Amino acid sequence: MKDLQEYVSDMPLPVQVFFTLVDTTAQLVDVSEKYWQSKGLNGARIRILVEIMKEGGVLLPSMLAKKIGVTKSNISLLLVPLEKEGYIQRRPHPSDGRKWVVSITDEGQRLLLQHLPGNRQEITSKIQGLEEQEQKQLLSLLNKLKKM
Repeated sequence: MKDLQEYVSDMPLPVQVFFTLVDTTAQLVDVSEKYWQSKGLNGARIRILVEIMKEGGVLLPSMLAKKIGVTKSNISLLLVPLEKEGYIQRRPHPSDGRKWVVSITDEGQRLLLQHLPGNRQEITSKIQGLEEQEQKQLLSLLNKLKKM
């Protein structure tokens, strides 16, 4: 039992960093999710719309799946409600008829314009607990970690 205790309580510094990062991320995601819920929206669906916009408004479903960390089969299930609500449309790829592309509609763009500013303000209010230099340092460290 003592050997197990070393893995759950007496964690080395890198493991402490990992779990602190996971817990902090979960808390910040919760801030964002609560905002979306208060507006009657789904944060995961908003993220899909944002990722499509980051790529100029059009994206292959396989690339979208990779960006949000789901399987290709799951992305199809996630796109159905967005398409039904008129926020995206699927159409044949312009040069490869075997593929489809997903594009954000004007309605999807209006939704983002209406709600992203409020969401970003909620997130900003939490991050502003750090001084600007601390934010820059944290960003630098997180980018360094991401590249490892």
